[in-house]
Amino acid sequence: MNRKTAIVIGSSGGIGSAVAESLENGDEYDRVIRFSRSDNSPVSLDITSEATIKDAANYLKSKNIVPSMVFVATGLLHTGEHAPEKSLRHLDRDWLLQNYLVNAVGPALVAKYFLPLSAKNETVKFAVISARVGSISDNRLGGWYGYRASKAALNMMIRNLSIEWSRKNDRSVIVALHPGTVDTKLSSPFQSNVTEGKLFDADYSAHQMLAVLNSLGPVDSGKIFAWDGQEIQP
Repeated sequence: MNRKTAIVIGSSGGIGSAVAESLENGDEYDRVIRFSRSDNSPVSLDITSEATIKDAANYLKSKNIVPSMVFVATGLLHTGEHAPEKSLRHLDRDWLLQNYLVNAVGPALVAKYFLPLSAKNETVKFAVISARVGSISDNRLGGWYGYRASKAALNMMIRNLSIEWSRKNDRSVIVALHPGTVDTKLSSPFQSNVTEGKLFDADYSAHQMLAVLNSLGPVDSGKIFAWDGQEIQP
């Protein structure tokens, strides 16, 4: 009997670690494999490096591991040198490209190498961390050019993937998930503006997102859902 395996990409981050732990404490998957740049990863995976993403997928292939679920928990909002752009004058070519590389290109490449390893006749789930601010129709404040645009690009990648993969496996569920504002390094510079009661710890957000993912079916593939189960319009 095949073991059900869940893969968590970006498992050394706040949300990724919480997702992996929640899966390990649950009973839906027999095995959880964590990939990140850390030493605890069976193969080091850098979301900005296609070669390391391919190496991680080849590791699974060499072990005859067939993923039933892949959860991509990586993301970039700021660094020590760069903050989200407040206005047009703050746009920087390299920073924009870095946003796209981490938030859109990397997850798409994970799909390129990991989805072909999944079962063709069983339910397969592929989820990525997106953000409500990546919704074009919901954008009323502007700003945060790179983050907003790269998450919008990620949402389109998910839509494309869902269409193509449904032809290979009509039981696939490929979605983007908004975790809410989570108390991690990613959100730490902006937490003072969060409404009371809307700053979640990583464990709560992970539990909520996994509950939402567990409730979704093929009819939901290609869509974006928030931590509370509400669909977010692109």
